[in-house]
Amino acid sequence: MAERRKVALLVEWSRAYGRGVLHGVADYVQAHETWKIYQTERSLRDSAPAWLTSWAGDGIIARIENRKLAKQIKQMNLPTVDLFGHKDIKDVPIVITDDRAVVRLAADHLIDRGLKHFAYCGLHGIYSSEIRSKYFVEHLARAGYEAHVYENPRQRHTAFISTTEEYELQCEDAVAEWIRSLPKPVGLMACNDLRAHQILMACGDHGIAVPDEVAVIGVDNDEVICELCRPPLTSIELNPQKVGYEAAALLDGMLGGRQQPEKHVLVEPLGVVARQSTDVVAIGDADLVAAVHFIREHACDGIRVEDILRHVRISRSTLERRFEKFLGRSPRAEITRVRLQRVKQLLATTDYPLAKIAQLAGFQYMESMCCLFKKTVGHTPGQYRKKEAKL
Repeated sequence: MAERRKVALLVEWSRAYGRGVLHGVADYVQAHETWKIYQTERSLRDSAPAWLTSWAGDGIIARIENRKLAKQIKQMNLPTVDLFGHKDIKDVPIVITDDRAVVRLAADHLIDRGLKHFAYCGLHGIYSSEIRSKYFVEHLARAGYEAHVYENPRQRHTAFISTTEEYELQCEDAVAEWIRSLPKPVGLMACNDLRAHQILMACGDHGIAVPDEVAVIGVDNDEVICELCRPPLTSIELNPQKVGYEAAALLDGMLGGRQQPEKHVLVEPLGVVARQSTDVVAIGDADLVAAVHFIREHACDGIRVEDILRHVRISRSTLERRFEKFLGRSPRAEITRVRLQRVKQLLATTDYPLAKIAQLAGFQYMESMCCLFKKTVGHTPGQYRKKEAKL
């Protein structure tokens, strides 16, 4: 039997994203049984462990947050895959989350709430935060909206996400003052869940209503952080397991002599996990707000337009007219949109058969679900699952 290759994992245990990456690498290792893994408990900003300098290994998978760690790894002269994507680290293949797709999900979720004002709050000097800010502004500009971006008047440059998060925690008053200055109601994207948690605390301490005045969405869907927030935080669920799996497959290919890719490998997020922090319909029409909330709560129960009318007690023509005026689509189209979002989520996160997915999403027939999905999304449910589902 050939000797197993020795691979070092320099990935943090301290964040949900890092733990998800480790799960993905573990999935690859279990499936192929060709590696011997070396790792120790670490946080994101840690430099290389002492044992690495004398380690006789074959390859490295790392979340390289800073130049010091990059230099230490480069001195090893081993095939390496980076999972962080720092702008100053060159000549290393990278597997990362597709931030354009993250921003698109967040912005469209806020737009779907009927919001007309938008803002972004990130971490100064952190590349992932700043690239999401750039994409957020660009995406909303294409949709005809302006996005306000937070700039801390007392900001300072730091090299690490965690250090910047700790500093920004001391600047609650500045964040609250900025939020107060924004036009309301406003949809606010935070660069990650911990930043969103800080924003929600600032809003709570300064009497800013969430979600009625400020609807907040984070990134990572770290369930512990999201449920600690008040109100619970809506967040973009990434796919770190797939990032880890793809990184392991890439490194395995490099160790086998295959050429590294010229471009970054981008992994799309799984979708929006909606919670109370964005549970707002920013429309000055109480009947329409009630109708939209009813659809979002019951679309997957198989409701029809008649059920909405019994709930809001207005005429069908009035309901149709108000939906077209404020949302640009009919009540039936809104029901379909919510159901298809549920189908996408189930395809990406479960191995349920299509018949069960149709039932859970409120479709009477699997065939009609598949036909509508292909017409709307451009892929069959099977093609979508193959593209998006967790490995």
